[in-house]
Amino acid sequence: MARRAAGVGRWLAMVSASPGGELTRRLLRILRRGLTPRTAAGAAGIVAGGFIASRLLGLLRSVAIADAFGTEPELGAYWVAFRVPDAIFQLLAGATLSAAFIPTFSRVVLRESEEEGWWLASSVLNLIALATFVAAAIGFLLAPLIVPLLAPGLGEASGRETELQALAVELTRLMLISPLLFGISGMLTGILNARQHFLAPAIAPSLYNLGIIFGALVLAERWGVHGLAWGVVIGASGHLLVQLPALRTVGMRWRPAVDVASAGVREVLRLMGPRVIGLAAAQVNLVVVIFFASFISDEAISAVNFAFLVMLLPVGVIGMAISTAAFPQLSQQAAREDIASLRSSLDATLRMILFLAIPASAGLVLLAQPGVRLLLQRGAFDAASTNLVVEALTIYAVAVWAHAAIEILSRGFYALSDTRTPVTFALVGMLINVALCAALVEPLGIRGLAAAASVAAIVELLLLLRALRGRLEGFDAAALMASVWRTALATLVMVLTLILLLILLRAAGADPEELLGSLVLTAACGLAGLLAFLASAAVLGSREYQAGTRWLAGMRGGGE
Repeated sequence: MARRAAGVGRWLAMVSASPGGELTRRLLRILRRGLTPRTAAGAAGIVAGGFIASRLLGLLRSVAIADAFGTEPELGAYWVAFRVPDAIFQLLAGATLSAAFIPTFSRVVLRESEEEGWWLASSVLNLIALATFVAAAIGFLLAPLIVPLLAPGLGEASGRETELQALAVELTRLMLISPLLFGISGMLTGILNARQHFLAPAIAPSLYNLGIIFGALVLAERWGVHGLAWGVVIGASGHLLVQLPALRTVGMRWRPAVDVASAGVREVLRLMGPRVIGLAAAQVNLVVVIFFASFISDEAISAVNFAFLVMLLPVGVIGMAISTAAFPQLSQQAAREDIASLRSSLDATLRMILFLAIPASAGLVLLAQPGVRLLLQRGAFDAASTNLVVEALTIYAVAVWAHAAIEILSRGFYALSDTRTPVTFALVGMLINVALCAALVEPLGIRGLAAAASVAAIVELLLLLRALRGRLEGFDAAALMASVWRTALATLVMVLTLILLLILLRAAGADPEELLGSLVLTAACGLAGLLAFLASAAVLGSREYQAGTRWLAGMRGGGE
């Protein structure tokens, strides 16, 4: 630990001592220019790059946390505490706000004026800042009542119930600083994306992860799990600060206004209402997992969280990145009432997401054991911790494609200013998840919790797809199914290749429980599986494969 801290200290000193702060000045100049893309390919490239960097750092974050704490009970208290500030941010200023703000802002600028658009942005920004402050204050006061409700079984298995519950309350109050910062930062992300500026918002999540990594590697050495919580606060600060220079590029003009009487603000609040309910359902899903996991063991809370974070890597890189890049264009098409273009864009984006997510789902199932061993098993994270995480991950991974596709289908409804439909289906998914968690936790343990989430996601996706077909007349379901069929066949070839290679490598002595063996299995099988899938997709004439090669050619050509 001391060597890691010294290494980080030397790196920070080197950056700080850069001549004249040239590194900082260059970064600020880049952010002010903004790299606003001229094409959708440019936007997707920037957003995808940001998501990939963020998710890779998210993996490093998980590695750092696992190394420092394993799945020990104190980390379980951290995960419980994290839920309260995260819920405040997600409900008031997360994807909820962007989904409601971007279409409204686009319409106001298009139909009224840019000045009216900035008045709207200022009013919503100020309102969100005030709301997050009030919510955080309430959370601070009620933390001793909230924590026992979230995880009533925390500490029972280890006989440390009073100690761990008190620790969770302390961590909750400390991390409640983060939603205050995220409230402003989340709004800035919406403003910048609405103005087709993607670079700074794409960088911001990486800085958040770096803050947590710093907390796990450096601060936790002295302050334990409290240092990890301070890392969350530091990361949230970076998430906000990196976006401030870019506001000048897009011409942001802040006003000290909270004009709740304006039509634009009322429209944002109207659109946020159902979406808040939908995200509340998502938060309930996360809380339910912690609630039931606390009765399994203190270690189970951390295990399901690690598994969920690993599962979110492909969901983020594929579903969230592509959907985030596509959403402003979908909103503009809807604002122009160009339904044909909206339908075409949505169809192409959905097919591309499924083309990438279906093989990712299968690969993650097959490579869960060596992958988790390679990524997480070190320091305090032992073989028993690996086995717990793998139990949940192999089931979570089954529905990666569903989680990824939900991202774009939901945004299709948001672009049409319809937040009620996806929210209704999110509530259905929540009810299914709660019921299945209650039914499966006793016979299946953490595998039952993961299975409940996977089934709920698949049902939610099917409901969204059916509703969207009815909403967008002419949506080509036959073409979609043909695309999925080709992708499934290519994935089957990939799966057979992976199974054969896993058998051969293990027979040759590659042990997934050893570091070298897990590295060989993950790298060799990952590369072979990717090549097998792409070759099969090319032979099958996949349009998504062809579109992907054209996109890469466009990126190499400078996005012209």
